[in-house]
Amino acid sequence: MIRTIAGVLWGLSLIPLGAATGQGGIAGGDLPPPGFGSLNQDQISIRLTAGDLEIRFLPLDERALRLVAPDGYESLHGLTVSRQAQLDSAAQAAGVAVSGLALVSFFALRGDARFDPENLNLVYRNQLFRPAAIVPVTASFSGRQLRVREQAAAIYIFAVAIPVFEHFELSYGGLQSSSWDDVLQRIERERIRVLSRAQADKPDSANPRPQ
Repeated sequence: MIRTIAGVLWGLSLIPLGAATGQGGIAGGDLPPPGFGSLNQDQISIRLTAGDLEIRFLPLDERALRLVAPDGYESLHGLTVSRQAQLDSAAQAAGVAVSGLALVSFFALRGDARFDPENLNLVYRNQLFRPAAIVPVTASFSGRQLRVREQAAAIYIFAVAIPVFEHFELSYGGLQSSSWDDVLQRIERERIRVLSRAQADKPDSANPRPQ
């Protein structure tokens, strides 16, 4: 669901950089084991259309990533591992701990589409969280303008963990999306299945496998 936010954010607390709580302050579930998920990347993403742009927001949170099929999990997990030094440096410069990460992609629906990276915000528990730092993934990100069907991507650092097991919204350029609610139902079901698959894969201690 997407709606305009003129007047909607009135009264929301604007969280300055570094003022948010870390991972421990966000409700979630136990970390599921890797290697048992079956979802694809789109199934744990929010998509928002804003004028000439389509925006995809994918939380790089292990609680959600471990619900993705093994190939997808390795790709997304490797994305953060390969850029860990850059992420730590950007967070340190912003004066925050690396708490919440998201892969954000801007896709041009028409030519000469402009985008404003800092205009993408997280709305959680009636508070507006701006990105504390942004680490580009594609070279096209710094130009802030895209040719038709061109894509720019970056890893966003938030001073609050992405609340993947709770309701949150995404805002950009006067629009607000609550479509994470649909994703939330999907990942809650998948998490149950992942834990069941992992349990079934454990050796039976009462009947140990023959050596």
